[in-house]
Amino acid sequence: MIKELVNDDAILSQPCEKATAEDAAIAQDLLDTMAATEDAACLAANQIGVAKAIVAYTDDSGAAHVMYNPKLLLGLGAYKAVERCLSHDDDFKVTRFAKAKVSYDELVDGELKPRRRDFTGWVAQMVQHMIDHCNGKLV
Repeated sequence: MIKELVNDDAILSQPCEKATAEDAAIAQDLLDTMAATEDAACLAANQIGVAKAIVAYTDDSGAAHVMYNPKLLLGLGAYKAVERCLSHDDDFKVTRFAKAKVSYDELVDGELKPRRRDFTGWVAQMVQHMIDHCNGKLV
């Protein structure tokens, strides 16, 4: 279901709760809302008003992915970037990593399975932005 985007900093600055397999409907809402939102490449559950650690993003080929409970394990190649956020109108200066090692859960056959993956480039930047959302960190 397509949800309205939240831009209330009081909501966005709260750390998200750990997600479970029972939160699959929230993940689908994220995918639906991201697909229906112009220029959306990534979205976190708290941006649709749900304080769960679930994020969605599109990769370089345009395929959508969902991560439950993402955590940044290691970042290499720090650089300064200017980012926009669907929940804010302004540009923000941030420090990101060119390579990010991330742990997360993936929903497979109704169960969350642990995964680890290295991200680079634009996708690494988006994933780090989404992890910040899960942690209640505002850009």
